Amino acid sequence: MSSTQNGQWYPPEWPERIRALAAGELTPVAPRRAATVMLLRDTPRGPAVHMLRRRASMAFAGGAYAYPGGSVDPRDSRAVDCAGPTGAEWARRFGTDEDTARSLVCAAVRETFEESGVLLAGPDERTVVADTTGEDWETDRAALVAHDLSFADFLDYRGLVLRGDLLGAWARWITPEFEQRRYDTWFFVAALPEGQRTRNASTEADRTVWVRPEEAASGYDSGELLMMPPTIATLRQLAPHATAADALAAAGARDLTPVIARARLEGGEIVLSWPGHDEFTKRIGTA
Repeated sequence: MSSTQNGQWYPPEWPERIRALAAGELTPVAPRRAATVMLLRDTPRGPAVHMLRRRASMAFAGGAYAYPGGSVDPRDSRAVDCAGPTGAEWARRFGTDEDTARSLVCAAVRETFEESGVLLAGPDERTVVADTTGEDWETDRAALVAHDLSFADFLDYRGLVLRGDLLGAWARWITPEFEQRRYDTWFFVAALPEGQRTRNASTEADRTVWVRPEEAASGYDSGELLMMPPTIATLRQLAPHATAADALAAAGARDLTPVIARARLEGGEIVLSWPGHDEFTKRIGTA
């Protein structure tokens, strides 16, 4: 079972693994690159964000609310027709090489399509596909999920341009060294394209919701909604923005310095902290 304090999720094995790491008995796993997208749509009361609830049976963060996303596929670095920033411009924004930058943008768009059915691509650099709900689209989506089809090949044979200009890089969080499943995750923000609609297309989720960030944060604060620190942190950051366009405009100035949890021993207890995010400091067990 997972453990929680308020709505904050953490794995029950963390105390033991933290002690092992401190004793030099644990070698950290190299994190896998990943991308996740905070998909927004405007409502009369402000923007709502699309979230999914991970199935309780999932080994990692079961029952927690999150955004569509997942690991980078090695094929995501292949060159595709892409509107908006060039690979070099994305690389400068991310502080990475061009291949890594390209793969992160591609993964963000691919995972959004795989897990929500929303596709940030169009016939040219000024348009977006209006509907992705037909059987032919579902066949392609399933082939992408099964890794039978690369995203580059999918875009190529459909004659589509990836709309990288519709994405804004928002944050970067790295799973702590004492976690056995580690990810270097880049968070993006995007607006739901006109005419498209989301659906629960993920095998890892048992429900999806559109919810205003402040309402989701309130559910977390009351202990009703389970989330990991990156999720609730980004929700709080989205809350002040009056429209999806406002959030996208703010993305360009966001600090992408990676956030990674630290652990220390204090008074016989293990203290977890996330630099720059004091609300997540937790005492999770005795040393």
